Amino acid sequence: MTELVVRRLLIDLEQPVQRHWCAGDAFLTAWFNALSMSFPIGEQFFIDSVREGFKALPAGQQAELKTEVQGFVGQEATHRRIHALFNAQIEKHGLVNEWEPRARERMQLLAGTDLRHSLAVTAANEHFTALFAEWLLARPQLFDGSEPRLKTLWLWHSAEEAEHKCTAFDLYHALGGSHAWRKTWMRRITLIFLSDTLRQTVSNLRRDGTLWRWSTWRSGARHMLGRDGLLRQSFRPWRAYFRPDFHPSQQTSELSADWLRDNTSSYSRVGQPEAA
Repeated sequence: MTELVVRRLLIDLEQPVQRHWCAGDAFLTAWFNALSMSFPIGEQFFIDSVREGFKALPAGQQAELKTEVQGFVGQEATHRRIHALFNAQIEKHGLVNEWEPRARERMQLLAGTDLRHSLAVTAANEHFTALFAEWLLARPQLFDGSEPRLKTLWLWHSAEEAEHKCTAFDLYHALGGSHAWRKTWMRRITLIFLSDTLRQTVSNLRRDGTLWRWSTWRSGARHMLGRDGLLRQSFRPWRAYFRPDFHPSQQTSELSADWLRDNTSSYSRVGQPEAA
């Protein structure tokens, strides 16, 4: 069982956010904005999936996992709320969230199906966010020149994503989820997640008027495809998900715990909501 603490982030997101808030880099700003646009609806889906999976467990397993599920729900609910505030600020720049309606339509297709499918979708997405979190926590210099509150926002979110990456995965297997379906959903989510991220990032850049600048493309190539880029650095840990013996805990580092330990002034601990 993983102990998951629910934290209240002590930053002010009622104040405006600069157009190119990520160190003046148009690509990184548009990309982070795209990810944030997916979080409120995505994290609500993850909460619902984990809650329903928890309810389906036998009583003995519920007692064992109750605290962890409560922490997962609390952390994801906090992420949903914080990113909704952030999204409200960036939408003032003329950006339009085109990702959310597509995601809502796909989620409706899972309604009424075996709840293990929703858990497999959640586990796959959590693996993606954990890979992104590890990459970002290892490169806080990406935010050099950014507002401290926004650097805190993204590193705090990353630290908690790395912290709770096992919950949906463990619930899926506790309910008898198969390795075959776990692989199938990871393949599907890979295509969906990467294509949706690309589409929303391009849309953000187009509305920002920076899509066809050389600096934009140079930044995208460097941070996504370069030697130290996200996609190149994440390929091997992404591929590991397809092994029959894979578990998210196999890819744990100290980066999350280090950030949470070193930045206690950025958050406060709060009570945890009920899992059901």
